[in-house]
Amino acid sequence: MRFTKLFEPIRINALELKNRILMPAMVTNYGNKDNTVSDRLIAYHAARAKGGFGLNIVENFAVHPSGKAFAAVLGLWEDRFIPGCSALSETVHASGGRIFAQIYHAGAQTTAKVIGTQPVAPTALLHPLNGTLPRALTGEEISGIVAAFGQAARRAKEAGFDGIEVHGSHGYLISEFMSTYTNRRTDEYGGDLLGRLRFPREILACIREQVGNDFPVIIRMAGDERVSDGRTIEESKIAAKILEEAGYDGFHITTATTATQHYIVPPYYVGAALNVAYAEQIKKTVKKPVITTGGIYDPFLAELILAEGRADMIGMGRASIADPELPNKIMAGAIEDIRPCVGCLQGCIGYLYYDRPITCLANPDVGREGEPDAGPPESLKKILVVGGGPAGLEAARILAARGHSVMLYERSDQLGGQLQIACMPPHKQRIAQLLKQMIKRTRQAGVEIHLSKTVTKDSVAEIKPDLIVVATGGSPIIPDLPGLETCSVVNAWDVLAGRVAVGKKVLVIGGGSVGCETADFLASQGKHVTLVEMREDIGVDVVQRVRHFLLQRLEAGKVVVETSATVCQILGDGVVVEQCGEKRQLAGYDDLVLALGTRSENGLTAALKKDGYEVVVIGDAAEPRDALEAILNAGEIGRKY
Repeated sequence: MRFTKLFEPIRINALELKNRILMPAMVTNYGNKDNTVSDRLIAYHAARAKGGFGLNIVENFAVHPSGKAFAAVLGLWEDRFIPGCSALSETVHASGGRIFAQIYHAGAQTTAKVIGTQPVAPTALLHPLNGTLPRALTGEEISGIVAAFGQAARRAKEAGFDGIEVHGSHGYLISEFMSTYTNRRTDEYGGDLLGRLRFPREILACIREQVGNDFPVIIRMAGDERVSDGRTIEESKIAAKILEEAGYDGFHITTATTATQHYIVPPYYVGAALNVAYAEQIKKTVKKPVITTGGIYDPFLAELILAEGRADMIGMGRASIADPELPNKIMAGAIEDIRPCVGCLQGCIGYLYYDRPITCLANPDVGREGEPDAGPPESLKKILVVGGGPAGLEAARILAARGHSVMLYERSDQLGGQLQIACMPPHKQRIAQLLKQMIKRTRQAGVEIHLSKTVTKDSVAEIKPDLIVVATGGSPIIPDLPGLETCSVVNAWDVLAGRVAVGKKVLVIGGGSVGCETADFLASQGKHVTLVEMREDIGVDVVQRVRHFLLQRLEAGKVVVETSATVCQILGDGVVVEQCGEKRQLAGYDDLVLALGTRSENGLTAALKKDGYEVVVIGDAAEPRDALEAILNAGEIGRKY
């Protein structure tokens, strides 16, 4: 298939872009603590510009200190930010790209902990997520923020940016003004749609005074807020027409708002291209370019959306994190070489919850683009990697790429470890694509792979390695419970892998991520499932936005959930649990499935060290952890030796 539409040039105002693939603004936490642009952020964007993206939109430049959603978010409220922004724009231009600055004010979507004062909003309404009560802005304060947007745009232009994206979505201040869900004002900034659009119209007018009429200014806005009393697509179509007449040069159509943020960055449970229908409706209404984004990972789908005239540009955000070379690979026809975003949200959104810089399961090198390669080691080694799970594959690949002679031994007949299991629950099939990529890259690095090989002291003696990397992973925890030895109990890994079959009525013990996904897996097959968890809630180790949809699926699958329930005894057809100080039986089940976590498997390590070998233990073999943390750990080891 030829991707003619994706690589067709397009104009936004006076600016021509070389193609229609853009990298939308996404919070990275790569800025400096003083809110300036960092070398790390510059390298991150340069890599995507070199990778062929027609436009990079840089995330969330706050126009005022009170408008920061994150402590280290980028700033444009003072001239001191211009030098860093200039370095960023110059580097992107030198890398063959174009660059917009996304400017915003967080409004109520922040906390006093971040900004040092009470958040502000159009109306003093309790924030549904952070639980804070913002202060309603005065008319004078609104004028001040409007002016701040204009000055931020001026600074962006002086710094060499090619355009501006005004952030009017995601529950931030502009979107709060635009929606009856958050705007209950009775003055000129509230009431009917025209009043609610006064704020973004005044912002544009102020920006134009600073940057002129030929400088591209687009707006990001939700097509539908997905809340009662919020803006629907029908109202958004009218809003877009009004904003176009005001002078905005394009529309970046997203979805959702404060209370429905789980749709803003959709996980694997949400279907692909969820915003396209809204973008299509807006495109039928306006003449200016329309951008769609949200869950578009497949280049064939992206091409089809453009070919059908449903949008003018495609934002491939999480896909750009996973593979900075995405457009170049599409143009070259190297589709199978694209590192796929799997929609797990672990390293991107998940890390932001803890105010950490983003990373990525598919691309653990994201954020390290500007760091020098580890380069050749001081001395080349013969290295044995034991275990072909995600940690073993990553360590072996990096070590081989650095010039070492690397052999990988895997005791099973296939590579991947727990990733082979992780792709089995519903909607997680893209993990299989990621695993295929990991294996391919490991082989391309020159790793000598041996399957169905169990490592022993004797085999190590024959190999005579200079270094042994133990990546043997873990095994399911089997609790010491009365009755366990007399009953037929299976573990969740075997169920997910299809190694064992279970009956119609199943009890799953353990309500962490594996237990919940196993329950979902079985319920999707029509099983009657009960899930038992000793904590007060289930899925607490799942990324929040993923968890939202997982819980929905469990409810739809009629999974019975028993929380605060400690299993005391295994029965022939069930268990005895202690719940709220009382013991009760849960019986009548065909099968019991254990999902109680992982214990490390590294039994050979001590013996190898005793024999004088240099041994390093990584991943689950060192300490149980998720796949992302295991891969990051493997990368550290690979670059160290």
